[in-house]
Amino acid sequence: MSLQITPDHGIVVRAPYFATNEDIRRFVEANRGWIDRNVERMKKKGAELAQNPYGRITREEILKLSELAARTIPPRVAAYAAQLGVTYGKITIRNQKTRWGSCSAKGNLNFNCLLMLTPPDVQDYVIVHELCHRKQMNHSRLFWNEVEKILPDYREKDRWLKENGGQLIARSRM
Repeated sequence: MSLQITPDHGIVVRAPYFATNEDIRRFVEANRGWIDRNVERMKKKGAELAQNPYGRITREEILKLSELAARTIPPRVAAYAAQLGVTYGKITIRNQKTRWGSCSAKGNLNFNCLLMLTPPDVQDYVIVHELCHRKQMNHSRLFWNEVEKILPDYREKDRWLKENGGQLIARSRM
């Protein structure tokens, strides 16, 4: 069984088909502390977002960001791929809810259109990060060494995303 808390549906319990109502009730009660903590956290996050001076990102803005990303990201991917000596497949731009980018086992790259709201050096970090997965499909020390060869100060960019990225992504979900 699993629990999820969402702004739209509240507390969602996923249970196997054969689980009884009593099994589900016991599971929820056993996880009451986790539920209470996370409901409170979501209320705080909602209050913070309500105070966000930038507000929600509209569908029109998402479309414009996607178009901008489709024009600007591929040439930068090509340049960094050449520098790293790697190949890649298709590049897709999406409005992702949890990720800035991803790299499939086949070498297809996905980038979040909201990257266009981040500083250019942070965009470069995400591009390099995903391309380095063409050498190491993990986050091992070898992977981070590859990132560091291209961007010695990558930790600063990663920190920027950790500190500011959540608020940007949240604006597209408001």
